[in-house]
Amino acid sequence: METAESSPSGDSQHWYVAYTLPRHEKAVAHRLWIQKIASYVPLYTDERHWRNRRLEVELPLFPGYVFVRMALTDRVHVLSHPGVVRLLTANGEIAPIPDAEMQRLQACVATWKVRPFPFFVSGKRVRIKSGPFAGLEGTILRRHGKRKMIVTLDLIQSAMVLDLDPAQAQLAS
Repeated sequence: METAESSPSGDSQHWYVAYTLPRHEKAVAHRLWIQKIASYVPLYTDERHWRNRRLEVELPLFPGYVFVRMALTDRVHVLSHPGVVRLLTANGEIAPIPDAEMQRLQACVATWKVRPFPFFVSGKRVRIKSGPFAGLEGTILRRHGKRKMIVTLDLIQSAMVLDLDPAQAQLAS
């Protein structure tokens, strides 16, 4: 991966996030690499079954996203790539990712076995999909740094709090 601190236009480079078409992450990263634009797609290995075969495949940890290191003035080179939809923004502006955060992400992916996981936000409704409370719906609550779920029993107008194992929950529809 290229780690130059300045671009051909002389501006300093930062990490940004490019949103891609579905299943285009690796192709976009490869095309950027050909143009000597640094990019990063964190991957994880998963086992897939087709007919009577098991196959290990590398999949993007964050589907639809490619991290790109560039000067903001060079964004037209990234946006002109087929498969790139747009650069992610925060408050209406293209937002850089701090170098320290990218270094932590890269170190984590290189060191640990990582897998994607649903992003549960406090206040969202979830349904327990396994265990003794399977089928119950409730609201996510974060308390003292731990995830808890408030399960409301509307019929008797009561509620209870459960320790939430995120592997047992899915977003309610």
